[in-house]
This record gives sequence, structure tokens and C-alpha cells, in this order.
Amino acid sequence: MNALEIREQDLKEMGSLIQSRVVLEVSTQVQSLLESLDTTTLDIAVTGESGAGKSTFINALRGLRDGDPCAAPTGVIETTAAPTMYQHPHLPSVRLWDLPGIGTPSFQAETYLHQIGFERYDFFIVVASERFRESHVQLAHAVKAMGKRFYFVRSKADQDLRASQKRRPTRFQEAQVLREMKEDCIHQLQNQGLDCPKVFLVSSFELHRFDFPLLQETLAEELDGHKRHVLLLSFPSVTAAAVQRKKDSLRKHIWKKALLACFVAALPGLPIHLNIPMLMKTLVSYRRDFGLDDASLGALALASSKPLRELQSQICSTLGKDLSENAVHSILGQAALYGQMAARLVKNKLPLLDNLVSGGISFVAAYYLLHTALDSFAQDAQRILEKAYGFEEEVYNPPDPGYLFD
Repeated sequence: MNALEIREQDLKEMGSLIQSRVVLEVSTQVQSLLESLDTTTLDIAVTGESGAGKSTFINALRGLRDGDPCAAPTGVIETTAAPTMYQHPHLPSVRLWDLPGIGTPSFQAETYLHQIGFERYDFFIVVASERFRESHVQLAHAVKAMGKRFYFVRSKADQDLRASQKRRPTRFQEAQVLREMKEDCIHQLQNQGLDCPKVFLVSSFELHRFDFPLLQETLAEELDGHKRHVLLLSFPSVTAAAVQRKKDSLRKHIWKKALLACFVAALPGLPIHLNIPMLMKTLVSYRRDFGLDDASLGALALASSKPLRELQSQICSTLGKDLSENAVHSILGQAALYGQMAARLVKNKLPLLDNLVSGGISFVAAYYLLHTALDSFAQDAQRILEKAYGFEEEVYNPPDPGYLFD
């Protein structure tokens, strides 16, 4: 072995070491970004009076029905004696708090915020089934003074509509009754000194109706950064617009997942298939986020009174039907073919970059896989909503190669 060969060997080893250190440092930073996203907490306070439907509303936000094993207990009497926390079933960092009703003997307006631990909550939702009272307005003023947001939910809108239809069957017009209900709530609150109250008519048993989609959109617009992301993932998607917002939020973080897959491939001596478990975990979470898992579909079938098989039949995507490692391998292999010809040229000219080029191919393949999965899962979700509730399905336009630069 001559001196030139030794120097080339040393150079190759040095290049490999530098690549490994750079990859490890950057991958650590990317992993930290993803962990901060996963650990971001969102604490939602729900309060109101006895019988207003607080617990049922909390269960609906968590994708559960009253009586489910992990559901908040409900009843016609006040069942909440102290702030009670309920984690989201799939996103434990999202916590909904069932607060005691304000104005009860144990929780007077003057000391309420202190008693419930005001600081921990990101925003407040005040639930009423009939009239909003002076104690609710006092709470809203106190919350506003402390720099936090509050929203008023008029629950049981479906029951009120049915009662109105019975009272005036020949003159009943749903849109007019709903408008009158909302205007009455707003006037109640304004007459008690509250300016520009945000009121939403909701049925916890029919979230796709009335103002729940508007409430969801409003909350998302008024939250920032990671908290907005976890809110979008945690709330049930009951409209095509909600599905689209969820997809857009998830899409912003695809590059981080793809980079981690790239880094595994770029580390010398590590087999490329090591990134499959991470990608599978991501895809499983995507499918659950869009309500395509068995538990979510079963709950939707009950809520919409549609046969489960009819909803399952709307899943048309490859990964929606078969989310397996074999299917993932197949899609990754197809995506990798696009970059292999260019990669061969680079490797021939710059052999020291062999590992990084392999990582680059893996990045493109992983990005393509996750991007395609998001699009197809969102389409499946919209078709399912169309079947469940009769929503108009959005037209899908396949992505062009420019999606890598969005």
C-alpha cells in the first residue's frame, strides 16, 4: 500500500466520521422539534351550570359517547365537585377540564377563578342549555381581565329545535329559529354588560350540525403555533373544511419526519430499513387523526346511524386499506427509483458523499410516502363524511412534483 492509497483511505474514514457527527447533531435537533410538538399541552376549561351538558360536551370533543369506559360521568344533577381532568384518548397532552358550575354554594363568582386554578387553562368555554346568567358574565369579565379567551356554547340546540317545531309546526323554519336562539343569547349577555360575546349553538350528539364547525375554526384561528396544531388534531373532523385544516397542519411537519428517515440512511453501516418502524408509527397516527381507525369509524357509525360497512367501503386508498410494512416498502421503493439514476452519477463523481446521497434518496422517498398518505387519508375521510352526513365531497387534484418545495 503506497502513501497515496493510505491518504485516500484516511480521507474516506475522516469523511465518514464527519458525516456521522453532522447527521447525529442535526437529527438530534430535528428529534427535539418533533418532541416539542408531541409534548405541547393544551388545557381547555369547560364550565357551566348543573344540567347544561358540560360532561357530554367534553365527551363529544374527545370522540367519546356518554357511557364509554373513559367518558366523563353525566347526570341531571351536578356531578362535578372539583376540577376534573380528562385526557384526550389519543393525545394525552390535550386535557379537558370539567369545572364545577359557577354560582353554586361552594363556588361563588368572587373566588371561583382562584378555587379552580385559573392559570393552568388556555381558554374557557362556558356551557348553558337555556339562559346565560350574571355569574357567567362575571366569569367572562374576570377571564378577560387576566388576558385569556372565553367562548359561550349554547348546548342542546337539537332539543330546542324539536321543541320549537312542536309548538309551531306550520310556521317552523329551522334557520329562523336558530337565528333567534343565537340573537337571544347575545342580547342576554350584552344586557348584562358584555361586549361582542362569541356564542355558538351546539348539539353534543350532532357535532356536524349548527355552530360546532365554526367554534372549531374560531379556536384554531385564535391559537398559535403548536397549540393550534394539537387542537386541530384532537377535535373531531366533522366537515370537509376541518379535514383540510388538519391535513394542512400535519403537512407542515412532514419534512421533519422525512429528515429523520434520511438520517438513518445516511449513517454509515446502518441498514435503510431501520426507518420503517418510525414511518409506520407516523402513518398509524395519520390514519387515526383522520378517523379511519376501527374505533373512530365505529363511533361515527353510531353517531350517524349508518352501517359500519358502508363507512368502511369509502376507504379507497392503498394505505387506508392495507397499512402494512409491505405496502410501505413498495411505495418507498417506487419513490426511490426516481432518484437512483442521479444518485449513481453523484456517487461516481464524489464517492465520499455516498452515504449522504443514500440519505437524500431516503428523504425524497419518505417525503413522497408521507405526503401521498396525507392526501389519500384526507380523501378517504371526506368520502366517509359524505356517506355519514351527506356533505359535498371536495374535488381532488393530484400533487405535481412541485409539492417538495411547498
